[in-house]
Amino acid sequence: MAELKKRESRRKRTTKETDIDVYLCLDGGDIKVDTGIGFFDHMLSSFAFHGGFGLEISAKGDLDVDFHHTVEDSGIVLGTALREAMGDKAGIRRFADVHIPMDDALSFAAIDVSGRPWLTFEAAFPQAMIGSYDSCLTEEFFRAFAMNAGITMHLRVLYGSNSHHMTESLFKAAARALREAMVISDNVLPSTKGVL
Repeated sequence: MAELKKRESRRKRTTKETDIDVYLCLDGGDIKVDTGIGFFDHMLSSFAFHGGFGLEISAKGDLDVDFHHTVEDSGIVLGTALREAMGDKAGIRRFADVHIPMDDALSFAAIDVSGRPWLTFEAAFPQAMIGSYDSCLTEEFFRAFAMNAGITMHLRVLYGSNSHHMTESLFKAAARALREAMVISDNVLPSTKGVL
């Protein structure tokens, strides 16, 4: 069997609001995240670790306005990098789902690496703010990520009382489901259409 080519991508995006540089390797590597948003850095680092990804993100954004542009644009660039790193998707498992607990919180993620972007997101965060991070930005990140990666994601917090735990369990659930969906199990493209 031929040696697998490394599944990696480097993407950069610069706008008047943000300047974001992402390196992603689906098969592991170093994790270095600096977005200027402490909690978001923590979530992205956890996402990479539990997804088994090598990830380097450097983001500079208009944090004096708010965190929205930096979080959303990070999702855009990371999603684009994932789509590129996947290549032709031959042999991947394609589907995966997982439940992840964190103390009081339980989250669910289901993934289809389908080429059809979609996000269903269900979470009611009891605390609007996690430090200086607005809880609603989690949905914005995952929407940008799924749309630009070209994957279907269903994310749901089944229950929880602490917004930090709920958010972290969501990131971990999404990461673990992606990790399982991206495993190469054979050399067949997992689609009756012949394309993903």
